[in-house]
Amino acid sequence: MTSAAPPSPKAAALPAGDAGPRAAAEPKVVPARHYWRWAAGAAVLVLAAQFAHGLVTNPAWEWEVFFRYLTADSVLRAVWVTLQLTVYGTALGFALGLVVALMRLSRSPLLSGAAWLYVWAFRSIPLIVQLLFWFNLAYLYEELGIGVPFGPVVWSFGTMHLVGAMSAAVIGLALHQAAYAAEILRGGFLAVEPGQLEAAAALGIPRHRQLRRIVLPQAMRSVLPNAANEIVSLFKGTSIVSVMAIGELFYQVQVIYGRNGRVVPLLMVATVWYIVLTTLLSVVQYYVERHFARGADRTPPPTPLQRARAFARAFKASSHHLTPLWEKR
Repeated sequence: MTSAAPPSPKAAALPAGDAGPRAAAEPKVVPARHYWRWAAGAAVLVLAAQFAHGLVTNPAWEWEVFFRYLTADSVLRAVWVTLQLTVYGTALGFALGLVVALMRLSRSPLLSGAAWLYVWAFRSIPLIVQLLFWFNLAYLYEELGIGVPFGPVVWSFGTMHLVGAMSAAVIGLALHQAAYAAEILRGGFLAVEPGQLEAAAALGIPRHRQLRRIVLPQAMRSVLPNAANEIVSLFKGTSIVSVMAIGELFYQVQVIYGRNGRVVPLLMVATVWYIVLTTLLSVVQYYVERHFARGADRTPPPTPLQRARAFARAFKASSHHLTPLWEKR
């Protein structure tokens, strides 16, 4: 059995709370002062204040014209057309992209080769060229038919009125988006641990259920940030359909400032609408990512709304404690 050594007489002679000369010689801890960081922050604040002052005081911005057209009926209709193009292009593009991604992961060299060729072609051709090709489909093919391959045609129809401007824009945007969506989804599928699929196959789970219940929920965590970037890019890229005289946001703004000559305030109208709608897409992205992160993070951080509520409760509680006694009575 071991016993503690008795304290030395010198240590016992020291009074309580006195650590001796070693404690007296310890240096004082002084927090670091980041002067350059403070100077950089002050410079940023000054530049931001100057920019805001210029926005308010510079008459060239013509804010009265801006507010007059910000919620004009023609602009709101153009915003709706832009949203329609974004929704249709995203839904069709990612649906087709999922098929192309599965084809690229297939063990069939014919399917994987065809999928690779599709991605290569649609990523190589500029979007504006694809849109113009679809817009001029009637010039390339006057008739389309159904029948025996390389044989007689059973039923045919003309293409003059088959694809209008809006349909050509949706088809072009969707096919272009599918090429990028396929690579994003393929990267998400490859990020899933292969051992999980082997375990699922050993348990006899069908392949379609493996994809739906095992692969997709895990792949979405790595897919969502890149997919959201593509959706935002598609939303802003819808302005390119103005070459087809479709009344989306940028085209309508061009029409208006072509009539009244107020270029800067009308461009600011389009800019503000793009910023507002992109911000809403970012908010949706945040909550969707939070939903799919539940499997990896069982205690996710509070949302901005939850933080605001907690701050309001804390402020209310602190203000209640600071209430004078005569008011509490």
